[in-house]
Amino acid sequence: MNLRHGQLSGIYLPPALLILFLAFAALRIAHAFPVLRISQQATITVRTNLVVLPVSVTDSKGEFVSGLKAENFHVLESGRPQRIILFADEDIPVTVGLLVDHSRSMGPKLSDVSTAVSTFAHSSNPEDEMFVVDFSDAVSIESFDGKAFTSDRKALERAVSAVSARGRTALYDAVAAGLKHLELGKHEKKALILVSDGGDNASHLGYKDVLTQARQARAVIYSIALAGDSLEEENPRALEKLCKESGGIAFSPRAGQNISGIAKEIARDLREQYTLGYAPEMGIKGESFRKVTVRVTAPGRGKVRVRTRAGYSLAQENSPPRQSN
Repeated sequence: MNLRHGQLSGIYLPPALLILFLAFAALRIAHAFPVLRISQQATITVRTNLVVLPVSVTDSKGEFVSGLKAENFHVLESGRPQRIILFADEDIPVTVGLLVDHSRSMGPKLSDVSTAVSTFAHSSNPEDEMFVVDFSDAVSIESFDGKAFTSDRKALERAVSAVSARGRTALYDAVAAGLKHLELGKHEKKALILVSDGGDNASHLGYKDVLTQARQARAVIYSIALAGDSLEEENPRALEKLCKESGGIAFSPRAGQNISGIAKEIARDLREQYTLGYAPEMGIKGESFRKVTVRVTAPGRGKVRVRTRAGYSLAQENSPPRQSN
């Protein structure tokens, strides 16, 4: 599913539901929106005003809460209730960008990075497509035999292991490049996973620039901040905010902690997410960002924790909808 600044494209629908969806869209003026369930049995392209939210729900023990229905969710935009018109609870394939810090400060940690990438790849949906962004002073997007993406786990491991540690850390430039490259992917669900010590000292872009781009994107961002000896370079707070804004998680493992478990947790988080969609009201002049809150009512499930992106940008892009294969 693809949230592209008020657009929905490349949604998978059975043929019968396609007819129903087009009928529902025609009734939008009358506000007659039943909940549309999404599956992966067919592919179409639809263009309409729709905000799509990936939502993770966990219990007091941190375990994922499954089996929820659309009626268990309540969406608020700027404090105003919204009607949910799209709902999915399936393991949908993802386009994933793996951002790997190869700066000098990461030298002693690259073995752990390779392990994390390998574990994530083997724990993900087999239909996921991935790419690798290597960054130090400069940012480089790896090619896989001339292709921009791969599902070959071994190819991903080779791409990460082939680069040695050098130079400084253009972290913000790498995130921006990763967000842009995600848009070339065939899957409508997007994610970035950043493995770094969290310290930027070589980017042309600033943190606010990257935060703005992340708010305009649909990608969930995760980070694994590997601490080291150079306190000057480490700034995990920037990563924490970036991840939180997108609905992801910033991990800061202790020195010596095995990060394979973290990589596996990220893979499962993506596979266990619910997807909600609603049609927002027209934008207000001068308004640039809308805050979104999702609440869950789940009787008998105890207290639950809900995580999704903080909101979305009203900035529009004029690119046409893309057919997903």
